[in-house]
Amino acid sequence: MHNRTLADDYLTRATHRLAALDVLFDRQSWADVVRESQEAVELALKSLLRHSSIEVPRVHDVGQILRSESERLPETVRPHIEELVATSRSLRRDRELAFYGSEDLTPSDFYQKPDAEAARTGARRVVEAVTAAVRR
Repeated sequence: MHNRTLADDYLTRATHRLAALDVLFDRQSWADVVRESQEAVELALKSLLRHSSIEVPRVHDVGQILRSESERLPETVRPHIEELVATSRSLRRDRELAFYGSEDLTPSDFYQKPDAEAARTGARRVVEAVTAAVRR
C-alpha cells in the first residue's frame, strides 16, 4: 500500500484506455467501448484508493469502499462519490457480458451506440475527477 508509483501507474493506464475508447468508438466496436470503459474506471478508482492509503481489494467494483472510506479521500473528490460509485457499479455489471457474451447474447449484437456513449462518458468523468484529486 506504500507504493505511490503504483497509484500513478494505475491512473496513467486509465488515461491510456480513454484514448483507446475513441479508437474503438470510431470503429463502432460498442461492446469493446463498454468493456474498456469499465477497466479505465476500475484503474482510476483503485488509483484513488492507493493515493489515499486505503487497502485496494481484488474486486472489480470498489464503489462500496469509496463510500465507506469517503472521509479519507481528497476533499475535491468527495462531492463526486455517488457518481463514481454509480458508474463503477453500472460498468461492473457489464464487464464480463461485454467481453465474453453468453449462450443467448453476442456482445457485438447486444451493445449499441448509446451504451458505448454512456460508458465512455462515465469513464471520462471518473478519470477526470480522480486526476483532479490526485494530481493537483
